Order: sequence, then structure tokens, then C-alpha cells
Amino acid sequence: MTSRERIKTTLEHREPDRVAVQDSPWGSTVSRWHREGLPEEIPVDEYFNYELVQLGADLSARFPIQILEKSEKYILTTTPDGGQRKNFRDYSTTPEVVDALVKTKDDWLKFKPRLQPDYKRIDWAALYNQYHQAKADGKFICFSGAISFDRCQALMNSEQLLVLMAEDPETAKDMFDTVGNLTVETCKMLLKEGYEFDGGFFYNDMGYKNSSLFSPKMYRELIFPIDKYIFGFCHENGMKTILHSCGNVKPLIPSLIEAGLDCLQPLEVKAGMDVIELKKLYGDKLSFMGGIDVRKMVGAAADSTAIEEEIKTKFEAAKKGGGYIYHSDHSVPKNVSFQEYQKVMELVKKYGIYQVGRVG
Repeated sequence: MTSRERIKTTLEHREPDRVAVQDSPWGSTVSRWHREGLPEEIPVDEYFNYELVQLGADLSARFPIQILEKSEKYILTTTPDGGQRKNFRDYSTTPEVVDALVKTKDDWLKFKPRLQPDYKRIDWAALYNQYHQAKADGKFICFSGAISFDRCQALMNSEQLLVLMAEDPETAKDMFDTVGNLTVETCKMLLKEGYEFDGGFFYNDMGYKNSSLFSPKMYRELIFPIDKYIFGFCHENGMKTILHSCGNVKPLIPSLIEAGLDCLQPLEVKAGMDVIELKKLYGDKLSFMGGIDVRKMVGAAADSTAIEEEIKTKFEAAKKGGGYIYHSDHSVPKNVSFQEYQKVMELVKKYGIYQVGRVG
């Protein structure tokens, strides 16, 4: 099977030849791996044969990025949405939000005109090359972008956005609808030019360690309508829907399924997202990507007992009947060595094989 065939089969809740493989090592992690034996000339996704390719466009407000301050350890920059972010120089963590441009309803109304679709948002030359290479390699190709709450966190401080959702839901919904419509209209431009996508891979972090950031009722009132529109658009164009949502989003899953979600990722273990439990509850309606505890990868080169049990047990439950793609439970940090990750990939291959001749 090609990667495209494998993931397509999986998301149709049928059993492929083996579990498809995808992952997200940090840039600083890849830098470490290069020092430990990963060939410099081979991209990490090619070396480990990741099977899904994400292509997108510039969906920001398109402000110029400027470096405001830097030291040997940190760098402070402006963002394409007019905010300020502080990060480690090796970009090994989620950046600290220093400032955001949108703070009030009036700020939003001034900002909103910058989020209109146009052809200049797309790097056509780069897209052409990436798309046709992915096609030639048989990859599962997704149109990708941040949507709804997650996208708007780049425009407005997260705490202020949550308050806005409670105190001025009309403005919050307008923000979610605007960024969602920009996503769909941009994808329409690409489809019109002959690009074909197997899926839509969207980002919308809606959880923290213990639960969702807002209630299921608030999700249904403010975000569900635009999610349903985006997912419906994808389905109308033959695209499966995949959502990256960090933290514990279990309270939102029934509504996400109703909105048209096909696959949920990354299933953070430390936030209580258990792929075995989720498979039992929703496996007939929803596929899953992730759920492998990255903390158990550390030390795998010397003693792989913990990560082997993790992969064996979860694969046994999650891959049954299709509907499961391997991924770490968020991303691979730089404390995982190249040798440790190689062991993880060996185990993924070992336990990801389906029984020959078994009917899915």
C-alpha cells in the first residue's frame, strides 16, 4: 500500500497492511539527532517514512516580523498577527505570549479587514513543488491551518479570549467565523487551480490538563457552527477531517463527531487522553492519531520495556478494525535521543502489522 492508500483505508475504519506512521519532532530534537547519527542530507520525515504531508497558506494578518530583542538564550520577536512572542533560541518550547494586538471589540473590528482571502496568501512556486513531490511519493496530502479558538489565540491573549467568549459571545463568534471562512476560501482557491487534497488537517487547541478550556455548551454555541461548515466543506470535496487539539478534550468529542470530525490527534496521555478508552467509546465513529506517551521513550535505547508495553498494549486495542495512526502523544522533545527514537520506530513496525488475510 502507498501511504495515501494506507491512511485512507484507516480513516474509513478498515484494516490496512500496517499502522500508518506520522510524528512531530521539535526542530531542536532533529538538531540533536543530526549530531547523533541522523544523516544531515536526509529530512527526518523521509528517514522515518512519515506518511502525511501538510500544505497550507499564509492565513495571518501579514504584519512584518521584527526581532525586538535577543540574547544567547532567548529571542523576542513580533508576529505576523502583530503580537509579540518570546522563545528559546533553539525553539524547543511553546513560545511565551508577551503581547497581542487585539484586546477589545474595537481592536477586532479594525483588525478584521486584514483577514480577507486573496491569491497572494499562497506561495505558488513552493506549493507546486511540495505538492507534486508528495504526489509522486504516494503521501496522504492535507490542506492545513489553525482554526477557531486556537487561531484566535494568536490575535488575542488566551485569557482575554476566554473572557470575551463569556461576556461578548457575538464578537467571539465573529472572530471564529472570520478565521474559519478564510481557511475555507483559501482552500477553494487551491481546488480551483487543480490541487487535490486527501484531507484537511486543522489545529484548534481546546484543552488543558484536566478538561476542555470551555464547556461543551459554549463550544456548541460559538465554535460548533464554523467547525461543521469547515468539516462539511472538506467532505463535499472528498477530504477526511483531522483535528489537532491539545489537552483533555473528552467533553467535546460527541459534538466534534456531530460536526463531522473523522480523526482526533494527538491524545495527550498526561492530560488524561487514553486511546484505549476512547476507542471503546467512539471507535465506530472516530479515528485516532497519537496517544503514545513520549515520556516512556526516554531511556528506550538501554531498556525498552516501558515503551514496548506502551506500544504493544495500545496498538492491540486501537488498531483493531482500522481507525488508528501512530503518533506521539504530542511531539517529540529534545530529551529523546536518536537511538531511543529508532527503537520506538522498530517497535511501531513490529506491533503495527495486521494479520495477513484478515478481513477489516
